[in-house]
Amino acid sequence: MRRQTVNSGINPAGSSRALRLDPLSLPVRFDAHDPRADGCTRQIELHRERVVLRRAVRGMQMAVNVRVSDFIGIALRGIDETQTLVLVHRDPSLSVPLGVSADREEIVNAWAMWSEIFALPQLDEARRDPAPRRRRRNAIRDRRPKFLVRRRAGVARDLSVHRGEREIIART
Repeated sequence: MRRQTVNSGINPAGSSRALRLDPLSLPVRFDAHDPRADGCTRQIELHRERVVLRRAVRGMQMAVNVRVSDFIGIALRGIDETQTLVLVHRDPSLSVPLGVSADREEIVNAWAMWSEIFALPQLDEARRDPAPRRRRRNAIRDRRPKFLVRRRAGVARDLSVHRGEREIIART
């Protein structure tokens, strides 16, 4: 098996031809459109365990290394007749395009293959439910044990005070 690179004949993302990456020949390296990067392109390396995004913003070179398990899933997005397959991250700027095709059957097969290889769920963007709200961490939770946080405060009792009386001490 050979690596897929921009120079090996595989069409890069953003080219005039459709993007088709083969999930069975990882690692893969290609260029994708990024409106915030210099030159409006970023370089993406896909591996089975990680994704490396390289781009330059205002002359500053950066490389972001993201684990595949940090991604939400593989989404199928439709734009008119063409369908786009995307590796979706919580941060939209870290999402990665995997394929573009007008053939519905081909893109659905690729969707299943990418999902199986990365062990991520298939997401349908049209029917995607919002993620459940995460509980916020309480600042005091890190400082006190859980059972002390749950305990009620003690009740102050009025103790009887004896004044003007002599003390009785029993000695044995």
